[in-house]
Amino acid sequence: MDTNVQSFAVANLRRRPVVVETAIFVAGFDPSTTSPFINYATPVPGAEPTGRDVSALIEAFRERGLKPRLEFAPDTAPTVEPALRAAGFSVEEVHEYLVCTPATLAMPRAVDGSVPGPLVEIPSTDKDYTSIDGALSEAFSGEFASSPEGAARLRRLQEAGGAVRFVRADDGTCAGAASCSAPAVGTTELAGVGTRPAHRRRGIAAAVTASVTEAMFAQGARSVWLEFSGDGSRRIYESLGYQPRGTRLYMALES
Repeated sequence: MDTNVQSFAVANLRRRPVVVETAIFVAGFDPSTTSPFINYATPVPGAEPTGRDVSALIEAFRERGLKPRLEFAPDTAPTVEPALRAAGFSVEEVHEYLVCTPATLAMPRAVDGSVPGPLVEIPSTDKDYTSIDGALSEAFSGEFASSPEGAARLRRLQEAGGAVRFVRADDGTCAGAASCSAPAVGTTELAGVGTRPAHRRRGIAAAVTASVTEAMFAQGARSVWLEFSGDGSRRIYESLGYQPRGTRLYMALES
């Protein structure tokens, strides 16, 4: 599964507005933001970078005023981490990822077996996308700021074959949401699962995760993968049929 996940990471970065590609690395940039979570690079599976390859990658970031940063499944290119460390990169995080397939997906159900929970919707208006972007910013404690560009990225994702799903709060705003990129190489990443603090413990995260996953299988994806932020979220994902399959490494070069 590592190779599929890494091949998807390469394909997904090639969808960025600006792509810098070599035989070893693919870097994707979005000029509308300086966020390191959007502007980053990844190696192609089997990459064996030289010091010159890494220097060229660093320059691609430096000339744009961005922090050099990579996300990748290390088992698919074992020599990448040592090459990056030799150039001064350090590990930001190591994340385990979980994978769901059509055979393992388990939709949330109530004790009586009925399909329970909040109503999941597909956003349709600018107001919906703005509210979702704001809710996710709040859900992730302001790790990224809500912005018109963020709302526009969510709309593009939905319109480009991905999926954005949300649960509407009583006041009409977004209570929680999830998104998924369009499939590539038979798989796709589910990301941005977040619930505003005031609306947690109501089954929203499970509902939007299951809805997005089901939507991707309906579009032909053979698997969906995600990373989790803690034991609580892991339990939710595993209850829906997500199972541990590997790890992803985040590395950056601090200025």
